[in-house]
Amino acid sequence: MKKIFILAALAPILWSGCVSKKKYNEQVANYSGLKKEYDDLVKGYSDCQVKTADQSTQIKSLEEEVAMLKANSNAMLNQLTDLAVITKEQAASIRKSIENMTSKDAYIQDLQVAMARKDSLNLTLIMNLKKALVDENDQDVQVKVDGSAVFISISDKLLFSSGSYTITPRAKEVLGKVARVIKAQADIQFMVEGHTDNKAISTSSIKDNWDLSVLRATSVVRSLQQDFQVQPERMIAAGRSQYQPLANNDTEANRQLNRRTRIVILPQLDQFFKLLEPKK
Repeated sequence: MKKIFILAALAPILWSGCVSKKKYNEQVANYSGLKKEYDDLVKGYSDCQVKTADQSTQIKSLEEEVAMLKANSNAMLNQLTDLAVITKEQAASIRKSIENMTSKDAYIQDLQVAMARKDSLNLTLIMNLKKALVDENDQDVQVKVDGSAVFISISDKLLFSSGSYTITPRAKEVLGKVARVIKAQADIQFMVEGHTDNKAISTSSIKDNWDLSVLRATSVVRSLQQDFQVQPERMIAAGRSQYQPLANNDTEANRQLNRRTRIVILPQLDQFFKLLEPKK
């Protein structure tokens, strides 16, 4: 990887003797952009390694605690049996319970591995989305992880005209970038949420803010399906109306914050449910 960046750095110098200053500056700018992407990837990978190392330390600590509990429990059982405090049958039953701790310990490790894998997938998804949306204004499009889900929040001033649920041509450019990343992750599902401010609305086609939020969500879903060929079975359209505001609806700036559409990348809970199934 370093060799690639060295060559990329030398290329503008080698070319500067036979190309215009404008092209030279373009090459330098391209190199700077590539280097920034590389640095971001290295930082993301480093953060992921640190998180994985912390989880490995926690697992090792749990294993040591379980081993110590088993040893102490067996010693106590032997003493109780020798003193005839409990019968041999009762001791055998308790030992069986202690042995089951081994399978539970393995179960905990499986959960830790699944969680680490989910965190890595979320990190990759976040970095790909931010790379695809690098040219967008941060106030118009925001990408973040909250809990176990990834959120893409798009302001309605970018997506729709006031009081409308018809997607603007500019919005389709943004949705196209999001669609490319989503289509590359074929195993994820997501929900599109419409959000409004608290200003009442009533027209011939829109009854209230519930209507408006749902219609905007279905417009985005329909565009992703028809314009960008995202599989419809992967999507959910939902309306939140005015009831999950980001700020108080007391100023126009705050109301603008609350008018948004969110794309929520849903956690793959089926993977965790499979871990709960009994081993055959």
